[in-house]
Amino acid sequence: MDFLSGGARLRSDSVASSASTSSSSSRMLLRQRLAQLLSRIDDMSSEDEASEEMSRTLDDAFLLCSRFAPPTHTFRLHMVTWNVATAEPPDDVTSLLQLDIQPPTDIYVIGLQEVCATPIRFISDLIVEDSWSHVFMDTLAPRSFVKVASVRMQGLLLLVFAKQSHLPYIRDIHSTYTRTGIFGYWGNKGAVSMRFSFYGHKVCFVNCHLAAHMGHALQRVDEFEHILETQEFDTADARRVLDHKLVFWFGDLNFRIADHGLHFLRSSINSGRLNLLWSKDQLLTMKNKEAFLQEFEEGPLDFKPTYKFSRNSDAYDLGGKKRKPAWTDRILWRVKPKNSASEDDDNDKTSAAMDDSLDEYPLVVNQDKYTSDMSYGVSDHKPVIASFSLVVRD
Repeated sequence: MDFLSGGARLRSDSVASSASTSSSSSRMLLRQRLAQLLSRIDDMSSEDEASEEMSRTLDDAFLLCSRFAPPTHTFRLHMVTWNVATAEPPDDVTSLLQLDIQPPTDIYVIGLQEVCATPIRFISDLIVEDSWSHVFMDTLAPRSFVKVASVRMQGLLLLVFAKQSHLPYIRDIHSTYTRTGIFGYWGNKGAVSMRFSFYGHKVCFVNCHLAAHMGHALQRVDEFEHILETQEFDTADARRVLDHKLVFWFGDLNFRIADHGLHFLRSSINSGRLNLLWSKDQLLTMKNKEAFLQEFEEGPLDFKPTYKFSRNSDAYDLGGKKRKPAWTDRILWRVKPKNSASEDDDNDKTSAAMDDSLDEYPLVVNQDKYTSDMSYGVSDHKPVIASFSLVVRD
């Protein structure tokens, strides 16, 4: 009896294994068919209504694919924000990109501020890739990463790279920008944004540079809100930033540490008691007052303030204007709240309803790392890096 019982279990396991293999093959076949459809859509006119409808249908199909995927499928996202203060890039950005981290990265998103933008330099960068784009492409291309897209406004530069195998599932790429510097007429401050559909999930990245100086915290909040309210993408299903399932907001937000004197700041940083400074961080303070900021999440500030350093040094620059150290460089994210309703037309309401119907198969975001890299000294800011796991769950 034991032998027969064991044999029955073996046959049951064999059948389960066969079913799993069959399911995996079906998923692979479905993805191949979708990829073929995508290549045909690329040949259609972007103004063709049928093309737009097909794109929306494919987004839904990718989400349906996740229903037949393993219980979880995880994608790794690595983000960098850095005010480079018009400097040329270092020869080696390997540490910045953490290329050998395991499990490996699927998408890199790099936001730079104050890229050299003199008139002659800016015009030349329009003709050929700028030096910062070059160094990242040269580093990532040998590892099978492809530049998905880039967008630039004066000194603001946003770059997105993805593993080549993901390219068929990155759809509907759009970008835009907003000027806030000098009454909105000059692009030294503002935001550049990029959005796309990633395996059916709508994702948006916003790289910004907000107003400087200690006393302008309210202006920074106003600029943040202005960018959210005015930026629009040329797409029917998620025209505004907050229409997207997942939003990453990052850059030189320029919020400072208020009230504390320079001596207390230095003492707290040198002793590693960074938590003593959090209550006076302007962004954390403003989050307690502004509802729209409360929708954005951020990891703990367990790294030293990233501004202002002497160049080619890990020592703070306390001479001259005596800029107090601050966490000016930040990476935030927002997952669209469930049942989030649009205030616009019926198409937006339909899109919101569709998102709600798929909430049982959500995009779950986990932050794995949030820190700075003190090894780079070409700027008076230190770069901030964050890594995330994007988990598609059944």
